[in-house]
Amino acid sequence: MLSRPGSGLSLKSESQTSINPESSSGSFWVGHQVVSKPTGNEREEGAAAVRKIHEEGTEGTAEFVFVDMTSLKSVRHFVRLFRDRGLPLHVLVNNAGTMMVPERQTEDGFEYHLGLNYLSHFLLTNLLLDLLKRSGKPGCCSRIINMSSATHYAGVVDMEDLNRRIQYSSHGAYSQSKLALVLFTYYLQEQLTASSCCVTVNAVDPGMVDTALYDNLWTLVQLLKKPVAKILFRTPAEGASTAVYAAAASEMEGVGGCYLYNGQKTQSAGVSYDSELQAKLWKKSCQLVGLHEA
Repeated sequence: MLSRPGSGLSLKSESQTSINPESSSGSFWVGHQVVSKPTGNEREEGAAAVRKIHEEGTEGTAEFVFVDMTSLKSVRHFVRLFRDRGLPLHVLVNNAGTMMVPERQTEDGFEYHLGLNYLSHFLLTNLLLDLLKRSGKPGCCSRIINMSSATHYAGVVDMEDLNRRIQYSSHGAYSQSKLALVLFTYYLQEQLTASSCCVTVNAVDPGMVDTALYDNLWTLVQLLKKPVAKILFRTPAEGASTAVYAAAASEMEGVGGCYLYNGQKTQSAGVSYDSELQAKLWKKSCQLVGLHEA
């Protein structure tokens, strides 16, 4: 089910607190090279993930390239490095993120969840979109996977205060960033379909996964989480399974504009289908990251 014909390259944004390396190793297939790129300062974890993939005997080549996804300058630098390699690009998994951190800003002045979880991936995707378009072929589309969350159902995108400076709530900021990813997914797919490009984009909900993302919760909640996690939470490998499915399953060939949970197409929040809001967010996002609107 997870094999795809031919060779190509899969690129994956990661953070030290997300579900790497299970989704990286699962996304390998014969003849493919993969660039796995954690964010933050945990370069050692990125190198360790690559070693683990190699030790498991996966065919192909894994490579770790550092990029700080809280910095648009770093994202642009990474794209330049990647383009200099002259490689095709068939799969892009946007998975780096943080959850419910205290109020803070990225170096570009964005609210932290907005900048890391959404805007960095918006920029990365757009800067690599032409490569994805050139790499995709009829019957073998390039694929973009945006990692969202069930918290997007509670999300509110405040177009007048995306940076949450009037009233800050860590949950509100996090859920807004995950809703923004779903809105971005649907709007981009509409553009790709309209231009008959061989590229698909889908949003994925990995479920409740037992990772260090929850380290930002209150101490009491962290203590309560430990016994609950063994019963209710998914392992990182289980959490990665739907992203791997979206990236590699033959039945997902040519299928885009979906919200996937447990490997199934699922209805996302009603507001995520608001085409006017999608367009407004796209235009505003282009302005914030310094892109000319397509």
